[in-house]
Amino acid sequence: MRGGDYIMAQMYCVKCREKREDANAQKVTMKNGKPALKGKCPVCGTGMYRIGAA
Repeated sequence: MRGGDYIMAQMYCVKCREKREDANAQKVTMKNGKPALKGKCPVCGTGMYRIGAA
C-alpha cells in the first residue's frame, strides 16, 4: 500500500463494535488496486479500514 492525504473519516472498529471518527485517516491503495482509507481507533488503538472510500 502507498500513503496519501489525511482526511476526517468515519470507519467501523471491529474491536469496539462501533463506528468511530478518525481525523488522521489516510488515503491508501491496496495491493489489488482498490482505494481505501486507513486509520486508527481513538479509543482502543486498533487499525481500521474503509474499503472503496477515497
